[in-house]
Amino acid sequence: MARRRLLIVTGKGGVGKTSVTAAIAIAAARGGAKVLACEMDGSGRLAASLGSPPVGFEPSTIALDDTIAVDAMSMDTERALREYVRLFVKIPFADRVGSLARIFDYVADAAPGVREILAIGKVCHEVRRDNYDLVVVDAESTGHVVSQIDAPRAMSEFVHSGVIAEQTGWMSEILEDAERTGVVVVTVAEGLPVSETGELIDTITSRTGVSVASVIVNRVPEAGLDRDSVKALTSARDRGIPSAAAVLAAAERADRASGVLGDLLGVAGDGVAGAVLPEIDFADDEAMIAAGLAEQVEALVAHLTNDAGGADE
Repeated sequence: MARRRLLIVTGKGGVGKTSVTAAIAIAAARGGAKVLACEMDGSGRLAASLGSPPVGFEPSTIALDDTIAVDAMSMDTERALREYVRLFVKIPFADRVGSLARIFDYVADAAPGVREILAIGKVCHEVRRDNYDLVVVDAESTGHVVSQIDAPRAMSEFVHSGVIAEQTGWMSEILEDAERTGVVVVTVAEGLPVSETGELIDTITSRTGVSVASVIVNRVPEAGLDRDSVKALTSARDRGIPSAAAVLAAAERADRASGVLGDLLGVAGDGVAGAVLPEIDFADDEAMIAAGLAEQVEALVAHLTNDAGGADE
């Protein structure tokens, strides 16, 4: 049975993709997997969602309890370049080359895609090293993730031989293998995020060789309202009571969630798993939110990491 090794989590800013990334990492670790969680933007929020201070480029072990831990790292493209030079160009003292940062900035500015190649290449390298059962990535948001995951394929269209072609080749092999790699797209049941999510899924499936593995509708209130409650709350909202408007909006999101998920799965195509996650309120305690979501995604994570095909969740 196939086992995915790389899950790339993305979504529009504000939909909770970092919390979902942490929840996936926690659930996989609880299931016995050795997990590396990687933050692409360097904000420190992924580490916070795992209950840790910010982490660096070198993986740090974060203890979730007395028996379960997750390794976590934060992407640094200059450090990734140094590692690349040391490992693949065979310069053993790359960290001591003082001009490397200036060279990197020059090359990155002159050749679009270099930063993306280094970032996604580091992630693929961790999969290739085979030190982890699962690498889960808190990737760039909707507007930037496609250029990142598609960087190796795009670069290979321009460079057909030599070291660069060799490197982009094995990266693409990992990224485009649906049994090893999948994108997890997170959204909420609101107009603009849903629209952008549909466009993102279509772009990923039509322009890249990377597969969408799952669509998650996050922050869904647990239940809708009966007709009498809706009538009473609508009247209260019309009288200017703010709390009534908030409750109605939450109920509408709950009612829309299943339809939204169905529509997005229709865009994504056959074999893509779906999930609806509840709204969890722990007063902005990101670690508590992620821990609560981890319980909700256990079955989904088991499906994604143990079976590359199968029916929707």
